[in-house]
Amino acid sequence: MGKIRAYYAMPHPPIIIPEVGRGKEKEIKETSDACFKVAEEVASIKPDTIIIVTPHGPLFNDAIAIFAEENIYGNLGKFSAEQVELNLDINVDLTEKIARYAEDEKILIAKITKNAAIQYKIKYEIDQGSLVPLYFINKKFSNYNIVHITYGMLPEMQLYKFGMCIKKAVEDSNINAVFIASGDLSHRLNKDGAYKYSPYGKKFDSEIISLLSNGDVLGVFNMDHTTVENAGECGLRSYYIMLGAMNGYDIKGNLLAYEGTFGVGYCVMKFSVKESNKDTYKNLLEEKGKRLIQKEGSVDPYVRLAAESLRHYLIYGDYMDIPSYSTDEMKKCKRGVFVSLKKKGRLRGCIGTIFPTTANVAKEIIRNAVKAGLHDPRFEVLREDELEELDYTVDVLTQPQKASKEELNPQKFGVIVRSGTRLGLLLPDIEGINSVEEQLDIALQKGDISSEENYTIEKFEVIRHR
Repeated sequence: MGKIRAYYAMPHPPIIIPEVGRGKEKEIKETSDACFKVAEEVASIKPDTIIIVTPHGPLFNDAIAIFAEENIYGNLGKFSAEQVELNLDINVDLTEKIARYAEDEKILIAKITKNAAIQYKIKYEIDQGSLVPLYFINKKFSNYNIVHITYGMLPEMQLYKFGMCIKKAVEDSNINAVFIASGDLSHRLNKDGAYKYSPYGKKFDSEIISLLSNGDVLGVFNMDHTTVENAGECGLRSYYIMLGAMNGYDIKGNLLAYEGTFGVGYCVMKFSVKESNKDTYKNLLEEKGKRLIQKEGSVDPYVRLAAESLRHYLIYGDYMDIPSYSTDEMKKCKRGVFVSLKKKGRLRGCIGTIFPTTANVAKEIIRNAVKAGLHDPRFEVLREDELEELDYTVDVLTQPQKASKEELNPQKFGVIVRSGTRLGLLLPDIEGINSVEEQLDIALQKGDISSEENYTIEKFEVIRHR
């Protein structure tokens, strides 16, 4: 039975390589020394295979990329150091087994061959996220092959489950493996750094190091979204996968080095694992369910209904009945309703009705929340595992009234433009729209109406529930 013998978090700054840094690497000597310490430990383990997860290979929104040819080459030519190169064999059997187990769990895998790379217009090469950590390994040990993985922009729980698939594939093989999660922490630590400064940078680095050191997996997955979004990091998703590969263990992290000299957090950490009866994946799912129910139960009834109706439909495949907490207005009034979904601050779906199409506002919300999640043509169909990350806005429309351009106010009034059977609508108080001209231009575009045509204008107000 195979086993992952060791787990490491490693950074990947090209400047740490002497051929690139040309002396500047000495300013992060603690990080370099720690990377060599990892290399020495790996040499003592003598793994058959190094499994490495990187942010800088082929990155897909909906899939995890795995290189699937028999070998792979890369160098640091883009950093004027072509002589720093690696040519490695890929463990194709393990790669295929990981992909197969992941696909069984409905996790989309993109197998990158040289032909597929041409088709996707990407490079088939070892990227800096892999090459930099492996540079240190190769100084001490080189008799290994690799599994090269680029994480995708999938939901956190899918990345964790993918890590579980890696562990299962190794255990079902006769493999002696090491796992490296490549990633830098915040890129926004200093005001004079190469990236835009954010006070959340130091907060993120401090919290993630503490959580990993304590083996607090639930804490890692419960990190404040605002902190994560503003940190400008590239390592967290690698860590999600690594933690999944440690599911079933008690975990402790030993911080070997942390430096932020160049405004980017470089963390080197090794992990000790101990067999445990606990199922962290199950605990994560339970916590997620509790948070979702708590979130839905603590908000405005209009928003709560939108959230519950979408969740109900994704689970049961049909529309929910009007719940008891619906107000008299929701049950007795007939109005048009727009439901907007945002995921981590970005629009994830918006569908609405200008005029009522059902018996009351409650039913209008139930229908339009489902449509916003499943039928907005601008977005992929929403998955159940995205629900916890959503924020909802429910806009109840007043009766539209004919208006002139002079009567409009984009902060107060929404606008409807009509020309024949074509119609364009824009809600009020939309971020980035500050003038009547901007509002009308966008509404006309949405209705495929030229500004040179004759068109009518109507205005309406909304009662907004967030």
